[in-house]
Amino acid sequence: MIVLGPDPIDIAAVAAAVGDPAHGAICTFVGTTRETSNGDERAVSALDYEAYTELALADFAAIAAEANARFGPLKIAIAHRTGHVALGEASVAVAVGAPHRGAAFDACEYAIDALKARAPIWKRETYRDGATAWIANAAP
Repeated sequence: MIVLGPDPIDIAAVAAAVGDPAHGAICTFVGTTRETSNGDERAVSALDYEAYTELALADFAAIAAEANARFGPLKIAIAHRTGHVALGEASVAVAVGAPHRGAAFDACEYAIDALKARAPIWKRETYRDGATAWIANAAP
């Protein structure tokens, strides 16, 4: 499962997509909108995401393939929102199913870090005072 779009992320569906009777571990990461900015204590009211969809989806697929080659055998699901994401809502979800927990944890961390570093997705914070700012993705 690789998803990019404006619909809310169904976290249960993301996790279910990596289930496999041969796998004894499922690791999930869910990134949500928090009320303070990264590196700043400004009050955030929402995030807005824009993406170069075709390239981002290709990056997601490449990241999943890389993680599988490095930590596999795995099943990997990646979902990311575009558009408006309110406080507490999920912006991104990564799930990894693997035979053992170590590979699941390592692959999940690899996938989210690679996504943040490479995918052409841009985030704008909206603050409670009405101001906005584009925020660069943080290095892992």
